[in-house]
Amino acid sequence: MVTVKPGKSKYSLVGYLMVLPSFTIFFIFMFIPILIIIGFSFTNYDFYKTMDFVGFDNFIRMAKDQIFLISLKNTFVYAVFTILPQISIGLVLAVVMNNKIIGQKIHRLVIFLPYILSMVVASFVWVWIYDPTVGELNKLLDLVGIGPKRWLFNPDLALPSIIFMSLWKLIGYNMVIYLAALQQIPSSIYEAASIDGANFFHKFFKITLPMVSTTTFFLFVIACVWSFNVFEQVNIMTDGGPINATTTVVHQIYERAFLYFQMGYASAMSVLLLLITLLLTITNFKAGGKGTDVDV
Repeated sequence: MVTVKPGKSKYSLVGYLMVLPSFTIFFIFMFIPILIIIGFSFTNYDFYKTMDFVGFDNFIRMAKDQIFLISLKNTFVYAVFTILPQISIGLVLAVVMNNKIIGQKIHRLVIFLPYILSMVVASFVWVWIYDPTVGELNKLLDLVGIGPKRWLFNPDLALPSIIFMSLWKLIGYNMVIYLAALQQIPSSIYEAASIDGANFFHKFFKITLPMVSTTTFFLFVIACVWSFNVFEQVNIMTDGGPINATTTVVHQIYERAFLYFQMGYASAMSVLLLLITLLLTITNFKAGGKGTDVDV
């Protein structure tokens, strides 16, 4: 039991001083810029002299902007087809890699290695793989009698190609986090289940999934944030094309702000993206019934 001396706070001043640098950085480089962007969203700021108050005109414009609506749809499609696959495949790989198999460490390294690469490097690698003339993927298809595909130049294939590349890069992270969680599960639980006649699927659905539920919640929240902020691979691999088939909200924010100098309009897009991300995060915490005790 902690006793508090009269006149002394139970919260040490040293603790506040230790977190002060972190909060100072957050306040200067995160909180203040967010407030500035919210202010810009109600203006027609153009990076130069123009900064007239326009009220909600930028937000009304977004509702009528077909390119922005396409980017919003692409962002949601990307999120749907990356969040659950990267988590589920990561869990399956973690279960496999948690067992004693030949070359276990090498397999783990190979799966995790793409995550270590920067997104820029990974994007350039996959631009080469997807190349319609000298790309390795088309060479493999040619061996099985399938004609070459214009992966990044076909509006129907471009976004799926970026999604596949993103899964390749992110699955390793999910696997490693799940591995850490699986190794915290006492082996005695599985041994007792085996004695009771439980098979692999019984153990997986009755023991493994419930025991890593907190980790799953953590990964789901992180994946949501990452997916709605996708930018680097889109900007490098397709620049939003072809015919805006891969443009995303962040890509549109970048173009409107730094190519067309429509900072006010881009700020309004940023505010909307912030609200969407915030709403998803709050919903995840409410639905998950958690938000603390994430042991990863």
